[in-house]
Amino acid sequence: MPSPRALGDAAVLPLRGELRYGLELAQLTADREFVLPRRRPNAPPVLLVPGFMAGDQSLTVLRGWLTRRGSATAASGIRFNVNCGERAAHQVETRLHRLVDRTGRPAVIVGQSRGGELARVVTVRNPDLVSAVVMLGSPVRARLDVGPAVLNAVRSVARLGDLGIPGLFSSRCAEGDCCAAYRRDLDRPLPESVEAVAVYSRTDGIVSWQACLDPDARHVEVRSSHAGMSVNRAVYRVLAEVLEAQEEG
Repeated sequence: MPSPRALGDAAVLPLRGELRYGLELAQLTADREFVLPRRRPNAPPVLLVPGFMAGDQSLTVLRGWLTRRGSATAASGIRFNVNCGERAAHQVETRLHRLVDRTGRPAVIVGQSRGGELARVVTVRNPDLVSAVVMLGSPVRARLDVGPAVLNAVRSVARLGDLGIPGLFSSRCAEGDCCAAYRRDLDRPLPESVEAVAVYSRTDGIVSWQACLDPDARHVEVRSSHAGMSVNRAVYRVLAEVLEAQEEG
């Protein structure tokens, strides 16, 4: 189970705010720039990493937009993001190496929630393979500064992991040797060569927005639900800016 750095109790809004996901998706699919984006011949490759208890399918909408825009994309291979942090990071690293080998250029990594934590660790370990990292609602400053419902889910997964069920993190991940390197690298500074963006929402119903303010990243505030960050129009504008910067570079 991840170990938090103290920021105080999570100041999250009621979970009913997460019901905005459907509205956010509807607004996005009505946007012509989403449906028919201008194809970019120099669009960078992009690796996508899903959030806690989610899988690659949760980022299908985002992956479709990236593909239409011209990026070669890759999924993390995560079906259900509840694995030990170190094991999950190795899995994402493997996908990053394959994508970079296939395209011949550094990739942009986009991670949502816990996926942003994994993206950050992989970026620290592979600065030459990453041109930019975007963390969407990722509590990298305090991994457990989340709402009570999510915290209970984390504890439930850890209890199952303690029983030896494979593919799950356990309470030993908090302070044990298995995730020592992962915890260390999550706290290390991001490489200066990599553009880093932390997207957060003060109306996030899952994660405390203050926990998302990575000190080594540019902070961008959007009005979005937590789950909806992968289908929010404002987030797509931020992603377009990051991608365009890599195209020009």
